[in-house]
Amino acid sequence: MKVFVAGLNHKTADIDVREKVAFNGSRLEDGLIRFKELPEVEEVLILSTCNRVELYANVRDTSKASESIKILLSEFHNINRKLLDKAVYIYDDVNAVRHIFRVASSLDSMVIGEPQILGQLKKAFELALEKKTMGILLNRLMKKAISVAKRVRRETRIAEHAVSVSFAAVELAKKIFTDLSGKVFMLLGAGEMAELAARHLMSSGVREVIVANRKYERACEIAKEFNGRPVKFDDFLQEMVPSDIVICSTGARNYVLSKGQMQKVMKERKQRPVFIIDISVPRNIDPEVNNLDNVYLYNIDDLQGIVDKNKFERQKEAEKAEKIIEEEIEPFLKWQSSLDSVPTIVALREKAEEIKKEELEKLLNRFPDMEEKQRKASEYMATAIVNKLIHQPTVALKEYSEDRDLMIAVIKRLFAIDEEKDEDK
Repeated sequence: MKVFVAGLNHKTADIDVREKVAFNGSRLEDGLIRFKELPEVEEVLILSTCNRVELYANVRDTSKASESIKILLSEFHNINRKLLDKAVYIYDDVNAVRHIFRVASSLDSMVIGEPQILGQLKKAFELALEKKTMGILLNRLMKKAISVAKRVRRETRIAEHAVSVSFAAVELAKKIFTDLSGKVFMLLGAGEMAELAARHLMSSGVREVIVANRKYERACEIAKEFNGRPVKFDDFLQEMVPSDIVICSTGARNYVLSKGQMQKVMKERKQRPVFIIDISVPRNIDPEVNNLDNVYLYNIDDLQGIVDKNKFERQKEAEKAEKIIEEEIEPFLKWQSSLDSVPTIVALREKAEEIKKEELEKLLNRFPDMEEKQRKASEYMATAIVNKLIHQPTVALKEYSEDRDLMIAVIKRLFAIDEEKDEDK
């Protein structure tokens, strides 16, 4: 009974390879069933995301399982085996457990601390349960991985600090205004990064969205997506008056907003603070605008600097998370190791009960006139002796130790436990 991982991710395979081996829709269900049917595989779960495809399994033999899984993976997706071998990594035992805990805790993600992976793992877990491709080992392992991930988030700040430019813009806005609910937001231009920042702002509760674009039809499309109001580009200065937050990404070669124009806007705003993000390259807003009172102007380099600093902060928190994972590995391994001895413990108990029953029968045959009270006393004493005799061997078998296999073999020999019968338990 070994925990086993076979997979590839953004570090080992480019997007072309990852796309070929992705398990989407009904193919995920088919894949679970096909891999579960492999003779070497006892249990299996498949985690398939845009950045990774991994199989978590309970296998009998790591070497045989590795080969059969690679063969099936190649056949299932019709992908060249040599190409697959270059990308696939294999982990087993403690390294497999560690890897799964790290994945669940987003330490192996492209963006450390991202929250999506835990939800994706939960869905993979639920599907494997539904399709009955998991048993006691993977079930316990997945629950533990989810628990570890939650502990990491609870005891570290790994998920804090924006590590994307678009989200950094929103964090800055929150620092300036504290509460974004009730604020008016203007999207000036239609750059992809600006739209992404707009989505983050919408989820933060801004009251109104105004969209200005050189192509009015495009402004209408974006405004509809955000349930906002489109305006003509020539009118954006007038519309800046009620706007508390402005994200600019027009693609213009020159400044579209000068210091003088912004002064007029601020006068009409009665000097109420305004937060402006210019993520255009080249810049579309005159840097001198930032010298005006109550105007907070940031450009792409400012945001990138914040992102780089935050990535460093997350990396420091990741070191704390790694220690938590190491703490959580040993208790799981102890539990897993105890599973190996369960059949022997059961067989030992049955052997002892069999001997007790035989000896009690001899006693009762020898003293057929024994009173009921004496019979019960004899049975009680026999049970107590059996329990005390097998207690220490049972405890020793349950405890985590490197010589467990030797101990199991010795107990089988000492108590004449039939191995074939034991393995069928």
